Amino acid sequence: MTLLQATWLGIVQGVTEFLPVSSSAHLILFRALFGWDAGEAEIAFDVACHLGTLLAVLIYFRRDVVQLVAAIPGALAGQTDDASRRGRMIAVATVPVVLVGGLFIDLVERLRVPAMVPGALAVGAVGMLVVERIGKRGRDAAELSMVEAVGLGLAQAVALVPGVSRSGAVITIGMLMGIRREEAARFAFLLGVPAILGAGGRAVWTLGGDGLVQHSGVLMVGFIASGVVGYLAVAGLIRYLARHTLDLFAYYRLGVALVLCLWLMG
Repeated sequence: MTLLQATWLGIVQGVTEFLPVSSSAHLILFRALFGWDAGEAEIAFDVACHLGTLLAVLIYFRRDVVQLVAAIPGALAGQTDDASRRGRMIAVATVPVVLVGGLFIDLVERLRVPAMVPGALAVGAVGMLVVERIGKRGRDAAELSMVEAVGLGLAQAVALVPGVSRSGAVITIGMLMGIRREEAARFAFLLGVPAILGAGGRAVWTLGGDGLVQHSGVLMVGFIASGVVGYLAVAGLIRYLARHTLDLFAYYRLGVALVLCLWLMG
């Protein structure tokens, strides 16, 4: 993989990580269409891009992050203020993705192929269209029960399948629970922080220090490109969702799924 290819993939990751269109699906498709292969560093490159977008989340939601960190003692002590409850919910909702990622990592890796993407994109699109047309959405994430937090965690775990989209799955299920659209997006982004950190640690362990040095150039380029573009994407999406539905993203997913099906059958 050249530095230019790493830049383009970092931009793709930065744009699609926060939009509910599945970043993993787009990275897989771009590699398949253009033959861009990072070899043994492929997983590490994906994680470097995710870490770039993680930094974007930490910067954009810095006040929320500071409040959550400060509320850790209260969360452990069972306090009921909003920050403590949100911290406990994020901790509980992280458990499913840790279990699935730890127990079924080999299966998850085998699913990272273009053929898996169209169905996942289409199912996610239908879910968005349906949830926009049913129920009322006036709750804040702080009002969720622990059982509902587990449900959001399961949605994040399912998003390990390429084409599902972590943000798309959590936002859709959150809205189904009555959470306001932009509030569901905020919770989805904060929920992704522990999972991305865990994936980054695993990739570093797997690739090893020599591998990180050997591929440091493309990893750094992907990290920077995805971080800068990711910050712009998350800021734009939060403002967009305050006034608009998920329909645009749903129709985009359906369009990509259709084009991919035609390509796979060609």
